[in-house]
Amino acid sequence: MSLARFKDLCVDVTEVGPMVDFWGTVLGLTAPADAAADGPVPLRGDQPAQTVWINKVPEPRSVKQRVHLDVHASGIAGLEKLGATVQSPIDHEQSWAVMEDPEGGEFCGFPRDSVPAYRLMEVVVDSADPERQARWWHQVLGGDLQLGEGKPYSWLENVPGLPFDYFVFISVPEPKTVKNRVHWDVDADALEPLLAAGATLLRPQDSDIQWNICADPEGNEFCVFLPTPKD
Repeated sequence: MSLARFKDLCVDVTEVGPMVDFWGTVLGLTAPADAAADGPVPLRGDQPAQTVWINKVPEPRSVKQRVHLDVHASGIAGLEKLGATVQSPIDHEQSWAVMEDPEGGEFCGFPRDSVPAYRLMEVVVDSADPERQARWWHQVLGGDLQLGEGKPYSWLENVPGLPFDYFVFISVPEPKTVKNRVHWDVDADALEPLLAAGATLLRPQDSDIQWNICADPEGNEFCVFLPTPKD
């Protein structure tokens, strides 16, 4: 039995307005008309789990992002017109383009003949031990665990409530050094089972935040939302 349920995604930015426009168009999501100019701004799709929050932070991107998004796209040129730049183009060995958003955050564009309304294909997490990470998140979220079998990645698929296809954990040599600019939130019935499974509590719910900030075994931040206490 899983310990939590996927809730939504969050993306840290330094300039809210341009990044709301960019990610809303790239992902096929809509911001509310009355959204605050300095955020946070929810980009919403047809399902609650398709929500992506754009959150303003003071620090700019300084290192390669440890979590990135892979998106369906009608073409790479269209992403460039929106303000993205190509880091590594499509070639005979790579069917996707590695790109940067307008603030330098990495993401990958996968050209498709037909693009779905919601265009997030997968979330990719750099990992020191992809199999261990995939096994841990499988325990937390459920779904089907797929091991790389000698390849440098493992992944989850068919995760209940997950609005994209895959949660991928891929091997990288460098350790995590800064707070992730992309993270996800989960709903859980209780916090203690997550902590017992190996999560670390970074900041508990308090008068300023209505959620618990945690980290997985490799330090990736995620937020845990608990049921609202009944009066």
